[in-house]
Amino acid sequence: MNVPEIRIRPLNECPIRGDGEYVLYWMVAHRRTRSNFSLQRAVELSQAVKKPLLVFEALRCGYEWASDRLHRFVLQGMAANQESLKNSPASYYGYVEPEPGQGTGLLEALAAKACAVITDDFPCFFIPRMLQHVAPRLSVTLEAVDSNGLLPMRAASQIYPTAYAFRRFLHKELPGHLLQTPHANPFARVKLPELKRLPPEICAHWPMASATMLQATPEVLATLPIDHSVGPAVFDGGTNAAKKTLNRFLEKRFDRYFEERNLPEEDVTSGFSPYLHFGHIGAHEIFDRIAHREHWSVEKVFDQKATGKRAGWWGMSETAEAFLDQLITWRELGYNMCWQRDDYDQYESLPDWAQTTLAKHARDPRDPCYTREEFEQATTHDELWNAAQRQLVTEGRMHNYMRMLWGKKILQWSASPQEALQTMIHLNNKYAVDGRNPNSYSGIFWCLGRYDRAWGPERPIFGKIRYMCSKNTARKFSVKGYLERFSRESRQGQLFD
Repeated sequence: MNVPEIRIRPLNECPIRGDGEYVLYWMVAHRRTRSNFSLQRAVELSQAVKKPLLVFEALRCGYEWASDRLHRFVLQGMAANQESLKNSPASYYGYVEPEPGQGTGLLEALAAKACAVITDDFPCFFIPRMLQHVAPRLSVTLEAVDSNGLLPMRAASQIYPTAYAFRRFLHKELPGHLLQTPHANPFARVKLPELKRLPPEICAHWPMASATMLQATPEVLATLPIDHSVGPAVFDGGTNAAKKTLNRFLEKRFDRYFEERNLPEEDVTSGFSPYLHFGHIGAHEIFDRIAHREHWSVEKVFDQKATGKRAGWWGMSETAEAFLDQLITWRELGYNMCWQRDDYDQYESLPDWAQTTLAKHARDPRDPCYTREEFEQATTHDELWNAAQRQLVTEGRMHNYMRMLWGKKILQWSASPQEALQTMIHLNNKYAVDGRNPNSYSGIFWCLGRYDRAWGPERPIFGKIRYMCSKNTARKFSVKGYLERFSRESRQGQLFD
């Protein structure tokens, strides 16, 4: 089965060149060799033109928030991809930029010798601008392929304002797309011509990343011009680490997920979001494992009504349906927004009702009122909030429920909602390995009313925005262990506010 046409987006009008030396897959977002429509499309073209396939994966050093944390995670993924492709019909070329700007011209040089260039369609961070900038500079066809989620992004031609509305659309539209899944192994039963060697003049100017570089040790990271104050996360990157995370979730956490996923002290959340963000695992692979576990077949959903309800549509267990609502509905809702609005990360993209109620309360007194630096250093008077911030800084992740509380309190303790938004974006993108993603922007903007409704009673600062506080969180869930794990030994000020 070929890659569905709806997932392929031509970025220029240049032709496929039959006299090129290879087909080039420029891997920028779907950084994996399994269940990847982009790689599958590149394999298909290589077969069609009977030319070798070159997989090119690069890591810039000049992107915003570049740090040891993010670089290490990506480098570990590059090492895994290089190993995965070692015995495949494709060749791998990994490049790590040693100084900002030194990678300039590399893609154009590779494309000049290519029959076609295939890349990843990703609607967030710098990637859309980068593709828009590069496309007219190439003299060969450039296609962006969507392998982000179960629903092709362009299957939805409108932005859905709520999860309920999007879920109803999914119930109508998704079944047909579930029949069009990426090949688990795009190279299965595939023969391609061998690329004898990379162009020597290119390798001389832009040397391939060494095995030492891809080990991403502290000594290696120290040689790169990135932020060394943000240390590595407590988890590894790469497709192998992603697979281990999936196995651990299914074996040890899945059965507890429905009852305990909101408990800060219980580590039963999936942990998939960093791997999904960098493409080290795909939503299709996760879905397939869940479906297999549930003894589920796609025929079960074709006769279902589009109710928009969170449970009951899939015909799976309560736990499986709760998890799939997060993996599919809430995750892909963010992609639905990002590919259609360039201002997805701007305050003006909030719903009108949210902007109106926040403007009405913009002059309400803020006491306390913290600076970005005070938030970043976790020096507020609220130790539960401080604990969540310390988890983010030290581990590179935050418990899902605590992230909601974290954002709500930043709104309450900032000089303005606009300043609160910028603080949330900066802290999340700097420290969270899963930051800079449509789903993470959904979580941040939800704290300010996106995908939500007006709530009562109307409150100072929040207006009609949904309110959350640490005291209520501590009443609902045990947080003593969470505080002990992430709070300072010597606490000052109030425990909750």
